[in-house]
Amino acid sequence: MLKKVDWYIIRKFLGSFALTLGLFTIIIIVFDVAEKIDDFVEKQTPLNDIIFDYYLNFVPFLLNLFSPIFVFISVIFFTSKLADKSEMVAILAGGVSYLRILRPYMLAALIVGAFSFSLNAWIIPRSDKNRVEFENRNIRNLKHNYKQNIKQQIRPGMIMSLQSYNYLDSFGYRIQLEHVEDGVLKSRLFGDKIRWNEEAQKWRITNYRIREFKLDGTEDLISGAYIDTLVPFDPEDFFRRQEDVQSFNMKELDQYIELENMRGTSNAFFYETEKQRRYASPFAMLVLTFIGVCVSSAKVRRGVGKNLAKGILISFFYLFVIQFFNSMGTKGSMHPVLAVWTPNIAFSFVAGWLYYKAQK
Repeated sequence: MLKKVDWYIIRKFLGSFALTLGLFTIIIIVFDVAEKIDDFVEKQTPLNDIIFDYYLNFVPFLLNLFSPIFVFISVIFFTSKLADKSEMVAILAGGVSYLRILRPYMLAALIVGAFSFSLNAWIIPRSDKNRVEFENRNIRNLKHNYKQNIKQQIRPGMIMSLQSYNYLDSFGYRIQLEHVEDGVLKSRLFGDKIRWNEEAQKWRITNYRIREFKLDGTEDLISGAYIDTLVPFDPEDFFRRQEDVQSFNMKELDQYIELENMRGTSNAFFYETEKQRRYASPFAMLVLTFIGVCVSSAKVRRGVGKNLAKGILISFFYLFVIQFFNSMGTKGSMHPVLAVWTPNIAFSFVAGWLYYKAQK
C-alpha cells in the first residue's frame, strides 16, 4: 500500500526525470543541428521533414539509449535536495526504515524501465525506419555505396560470390551461386549481371549458365538470356550500418541474428549484444537508482553540488565499463550475454556495499 511519502518521492522522481530529458533534448538538438546543417542546406531539405521525419524519431532513440544515466542523475539531483532540506532525516526520524524509503524509488525506476523496454522493443524500431530513410535521402552519400568481391553463405548450402554491386542502379556483376549438399558440389550458376527488382522482390540474372553435377561424374549445362530467381538476399544487407540496428523490433532482431548465424558472419555477435542490451537496460535503471539513493541521501556541507559531482563521476565510470564490455561482446571476445550483464552484476555488488555504508 503506497502512502503519501511514497507518492511524494515518485512525483519528485518522475518530475526530475522529465526535466532531465527536456534539458538533454535541447542539448542534443543544438549539437546535432550544428553538425548536420551543411547537409540540410546542400540538399535543400524542407524544415517539415527535418522536424517530423528526423528529429521526432532521432531524439527519442538517443534519449532512450542513455535513459539509465538520466535516471541516475535525476535520482542524485532530487534526493540531494531532499537531504539538503533535512526531509530525508525527517522521514527516517518518523520511524520509516531506510529500506522502506527505497521502495518508491525502485517502483518509479521499474515504471520507467518497463516503458523504456517497450520503446526499445517495438515503438522506436517502427519510427527509426523513418529516420534511416531520411538519412539515406539527405545525409548519407549513397554514391559511395559500392561493394566489391562479395562472398558469403546466404542460406544453408548456398554460397554467393559477386564481383561488384552498385546501390544506385541495383546492378551487380559476375555473379556465382554454388549449391552444396553434405560437402558435395551439386550445381554452380554463373551470370554476367544481376539486378534487384524491387516490385517483384526477385533478382534477375542475365547471360546465365548453370552446371549441374551428377553422381556418375557427368554434368548438364543449361544457359539462357535471363532467369528470375528468389536468391534469399536483400540488397540492403550489403550496405546496412550497424548503428541502424534500432530499426529492428525484437522479432526482426531475432530473425536477423538467426540469419547472421546461418551465414557464419561475425555480425551475429553485434546483434546478439544489442538484444541483450535491451533486456539489461531496465535492470541497470534499478541498480543505478539504488546506488543514487545511497550516494545522495546523506546531508553534506556542500549540498547538492557535491553529490551531483559524485553522481556524474559514477556515471562516466559506468558508461566506460558498459562500453568496454559491450565492445568485447560485439567482437566475439566474450559471450554477448556475459558481456552485457557483467557490468550490471558488478554494480549490484557496489550497490550492496554502498547500502551497507549509507547513513541510516
